[in-house]
Amino acid sequence: MSLTSNAHAFARSDRTALGVWWWTVDRWLLGVVAVLIALGVMMSFAASPAAAQRMNVGDPFHFAVRQCVFAVGATVVLLGVSMLEVKTIRRAAFCIYLVAILVMIALPFAGHNAKGATRWLEFGGFSLQPSEFMKPALVILVAWMFAEGQKGNGVPGVSIAFGLYALAAGLLLIQPDVGQTVLITVAFGACFWMAGVPLSWVMLLGGAAVAGLSSTYFLMPHVASRVDRFLSPDKADTHQVDRAAEAIAAGRLFGRGPGEGVMKRHVPDLHTDFIYSVGAEEYGLVFSLLLISLFAVVVIRGLYKAMKLSDPFEQVAAAGLFVLVGQQAFINVAVNLNLIPTKGMTLPFISYGGSSMLAMGLTLGMALALTRRRPGAYSQGEGLTSSGGLT
Repeated sequence: MSLTSNAHAFARSDRTALGVWWWTVDRWLLGVVAVLIALGVMMSFAASPAAAQRMNVGDPFHFAVRQCVFAVGATVVLLGVSMLEVKTIRRAAFCIYLVAILVMIALPFAGHNAKGATRWLEFGGFSLQPSEFMKPALVILVAWMFAEGQKGNGVPGVSIAFGLYALAAGLLLIQPDVGQTVLITVAFGACFWMAGVPLSWVMLLGGAAVAGLSSTYFLMPHVASRVDRFLSPDKADTHQVDRAAEAIAAGRLFGRGPGEGVMKRHVPDLHTDFIYSVGAEEYGLVFSLLLISLFAVVVIRGLYKAMKLSDPFEQVAAAGLFVLVGQQAFINVAVNLNLIPTKGMTLPFISYGGSSMLAMGLTLGMALALTRRRPGAYSQGEGLTSSGGLT
C-alpha cells in the first residue's frame, strides 16, 4: 500500500466500520487510557523483581510478562467494545451481569480463599474475580432500568435497578468484599442522582448506605480491625501502610530512578494494591501527580462528554462508568497515602492483575462506545472537531 493510500485510510468519507469508529470515538480519552496502560506495563517491570522475590517466584519478571499479556488483552477488549452499538452494549451487559452473578453465587462452594475472603475462581493457573466484570455491567443495567422507568410505560425500572444492586451487594458482602460494595454503592448512587430522581430519595439512599457501612464495623471483625488500625496507629500493626509511606517519602521530587527503588522491597502487595508507592519511590512526586492528573482527565472529560449526551440512558450509563473508574483510582491512591483505612483495591490499568485489567478495558470500552458521536447524540449547536472533541 502506498503512502498516499495510507494517509487517506481514515478520511472523513471513509464509511467502513473502522473509519466510522475512528471519527466518532473520543481520541483524547483513548490516548490518555493508552498512556495509562503503557505506564502500568512500565511499573510492572519496576515491581516484578521485588514481588517475585517476596513470593519465592523463580523468574524475576514473572509478573511483568503476565501483565504485558493482560495489557494486550485489555487493549483488544477496550477497542472491540468501543466499536459496539448502544443496543449491543446493553445486551452484553445483561449477559455479563448474569454470568458474573452466577459465578459469585458459586464462589462459597468452589472459590479460592485468600486472606480470609473467597473472591476468586481458579482455573488453568489463572484466577478470575467475577465481581470486577459485574461492576460495569451493573452500571449499564441500572442506567437502563432508570431510563425505562422514566418512560412511563409501566416498567418498574427503579424497583428492578434496586433489586440488581441489592443482589450484587449481598453477594459481595458474603465473600466478604466491603470495598467493592462501597464502590458499586457510590456508582449506583451517582446513577440514581443523575437519573433525576427526587433529592429526598437520594438523601434516603445516602443515609441507608452510611448506616450499612457503619454496621460492617460491628458485624465484620476484619473491617473493625482495619478501622481501628487507621484511627489508632500507635496501638496496632500498621506495617503495610508504614512501608508504603516510607517508599513514597524516599522518592522525593524526581525519584530514585528506574529500578533503583529500595523501600519497595519491604512493601507487601507492592505489585497490586500498593504499586502507587513503587512508582512514587522510583519516579518521585512529579510522576505521582502526573498519574493522578491522567485519571482526573479521564473522569472529568468523560463526565463532560456524558453530560452532553441527549439520551437519558446513555448519559447516566456513561457518567456512572466514569464515576466507577474515578472512585476506584481515588480509593487506591488514598489507601497508599494513608488517608483512609486499608482496602484491597487495584489502581486501574496500573496494578497487576488479569481480572482488573480486562475489566477496566471492558469498562472504558463501554464508556467510549456510549460517548461516541452519533446523529442526535449531543445537544443542538455542537460540532465535531478533527480531533474527535466537541466544538
